Amino acid sequence: MADLRVYPAKPMQPQVGATRPSDPARQRRIRNATLTGIATNISLVVAQIVVGVMAHAFSLVADAMHTLADLMSDGLVLVANKQGGEPADRNHPYGHGRIETAVSMALGAMLVAVGVGFLVAAAGRIERLGELPPVEPAALLMAVLTLAAKEGLFRYLRRVARQVRSPMVEANAWHARSDAASSLVVAVGIGGSLAGHPFLEPLAAMLVGLLIARMGIRLAMAAVRELIDTGLGAEETEAMRHILLESPGVMGVHDLRTRRMGPQVLVDAHVQVDPRITVSEGHRIAETARVTLLRAREDVQDVLVHVDVEDDLLPPSGPRIPRREALVSAIREAMGADMPAPSRVQLHYLRGGVEIELFLPKDWLAGEPQTDPMPERLARAAAVDGSIHVIRVVADAQEWCANGKNAPS
Repeated sequence: MADLRVYPAKPMQPQVGATRPSDPARQRRIRNATLTGIATNISLVVAQIVVGVMAHAFSLVADAMHTLADLMSDGLVLVANKQGGEPADRNHPYGHGRIETAVSMALGAMLVAVGVGFLVAAAGRIERLGELPPVEPAALLMAVLTLAAKEGLFRYLRRVARQVRSPMVEANAWHARSDAASSLVVAVGIGGSLAGHPFLEPLAAMLVGLLIARMGIRLAMAAVRELIDTGLGAEETEAMRHILLESPGVMGVHDLRTRRMGPQVLVDAHVQVDPRITVSEGHRIAETARVTLLRAREDVQDVLVHVDVEDDLLPPSGPRIPRREALVSAIREAMGADMPAPSRVQLHYLRGGVEIELFLPKDWLAGEPQTDPMPERLARAAAVDGSIHVIRVVADAQEWCANGKNAPS
């Protein structure tokens, strides 16, 4: 008996045949996090410049200039967030998620440049240790407060990035960490100068420069892997395969491929179904499997499901199969001129060959000439081509039809 119970619909379910729309709440969280970073950086820039000039701490002023560069990157993040959240259009049928990827690559490159800049600046300071200007204790206090503010901003942005799965926000978070590292360099340098050890600043700057450059390379490489359609890990891919296999009517899954589009994932899969079901039933099985995966994983934007009757990863075998028209014509000729035209011919392409079903009038089959029985006709027809595995004759009886309430006329 069919299950006629009505289940409540899940909110925000994707429509069949459409990609998952962008999430306004996610875009809003990214925007708010970025605006928080901008406000923090503006406050720090003003305070560092004022205290740096008054306390004769030029390294603090330089750190303020580095923070100012972050404001420019935050502006890029806001633009990318707005553009990346735009819905799909004719020129971008998969959406604009790759804008986030491009910005992540740009921020990664910026981190590499900052790291190299620290290395060059540290080398220059080592050559000019005697020329370093004396600083006042207020500069050390400002450097420590800046360090605490930047580290707090890093942790906040990283938490938001992981919650909304945004590589772009995570790249911006690590950029804030690089600022915290530069503030640490300033604090160590100022503290070393106050303690009579000015050489500690350039040595710490060289170490932090190497760490920043390494972070930038990792972020840029992650963006490159996404741009060249690197798939998800084996564990995640296997979990998706298991979800598809549990969908009703799916007998096997192969050629499962994944790739990222910003925070979203695109999936291609071949599902194996019963070879003798109708085309419409096979399509319904594929759509059911597709929606099942979309509902199981919120980060999956779209799933392209291809229906197979066999595992087409296996190499083709058997002779070349003629085209349908030539095959049907040769079979009809081999079975005899007195055979009426079949009402329907079904071909099943299986195991490197073809199985054929001929639907003939029931009355003609009942009055078939005994001098040329059906087994001999079938034997002649099967010998027409080496690709034919089986020929079946089906009695085409009178058809009775009952239309449902909503069936088309």
